[in-house]
Amino acid sequence: MIQKQRCSWTNDKPLMIEYHDKEWGVPVHNDIRLFEFLILEGAQAGLTWEIILRKRENYRKAFSDFDPAKIAHYTEVDEERLLVDSGIVRNRLKVRGTIINAGKFLDVQKEYGSFDKYICYAFMQAVGMVNDHTIDCFRYNELSNLKKVQL
Repeated sequence: MIQKQRCSWTNDKPLMIEYHDKEWGVPVHNDIRLFEFLILEGAQAGLTWEIILRKRENYRKAFSDFDPAKIAHYTEVDEERLLVDSGIVRNRLKVRGTIINAGKFLDVQKEYGSFDKYICYAFMQAVGMVNDHTIDCFRYNELSNLKKVQL
């Protein structure tokens, strides 16, 4: 059997290999999946991605399969339930942030039609892939010239 060459960060760990081979770097345009990644990335802060991947199924169960419409209506009782769930990261700020972000996620969907439409363009603005400063803004010319120099 021929061994496939993979990115070294998989460390030959089965869970990381599966994630690498099936998901990492694959474009995602489904809003529920985008919300899932948004929440899981937030949960990762201070931890490893492997830890979060091990808890992923527990997160799906605990957070209504990442349905933001359901999560946005979670109450303090739900928050307390989540804080004793050993299958997820039991950090009050991360749990509360997930609930708050679900509502914000719904706001974005309402305004832009989908989170996918919003996040792809907002990301490009933030990282300078597009220059949406108004042409009378001092940064417009600075960034336009910067791009010319880097090319």
